[in-house]
Amino acid sequence: MELAKTYRIETERLVLRCYEPGDAPKLHEAITRSLDHLRPWLPWVQQEPKGPEARVSLIRLFRGQFDLGIDYAFGIFDRTEKNIIGSTGLHTRIGKNAREIGYWIDINHIGKGYATEAVSALVKTGFNIEGLSRIEIRCAPDNTRSQHVPEKLGFRMENIIKRSLSDNMVDTMVWAMTKKDYESNPIRHIRIKTFDLAGRPIFLP
Repeated sequence: MELAKTYRIETERLVLRCYEPGDAPKLHEAITRSLDHLRPWLPWVQQEPKGPEARVSLIRLFRGQFDLGIDYAFGIFDRTEKNIIGSTGLHTRIGKNAREIGYWIDINHIGKGYATEAVSALVKTGFNIEGLSRIEIRCAPDNTRSQHVPEKLGFRMENIIKRSLSDNMVDTMVWAMTKKDYESNPIRHIRIKTFDLAGRPIFLP
């Protein structure tokens, strides 16, 4: 698999970047206080709660996968990088030249448009820098807060599939955007800054 070019993205209000070991305490706090908010929707939350040491292992996994080109998880931070707003990623689980964007927002920061801002930045990065041909977002039909993100950004709802959650099979909406769709989407014009592994700017086309 081709290695990711982009390790850091700056938007108007946010920094999206590869996780670092020092982020573990803040990640633990954000996850712990958001568990009830996240549990109905995310499979990995079904194994919570976990202790602080689990976050160190998780970040080690995220970073190793990122560097090896296996998967790409990004922390969502405020511009000072003192606070974790949530987490997102360009996940490789849907095939070649395609990524699935997942996201969750700390309960202390919901309702402020941060998920939409982060996803917009990843869409532009994915198509303009990473050379993707397709991006998907998957969410439950009754998760209206999450569903508003792809609706607002011009994704198309293609179908509904089944996935496992807490030993139950639940409906999951598949929203998609292709490179052709993106070429006429206003996301192309948002202002972001992108940087590589060494912190060097990546100039967007």
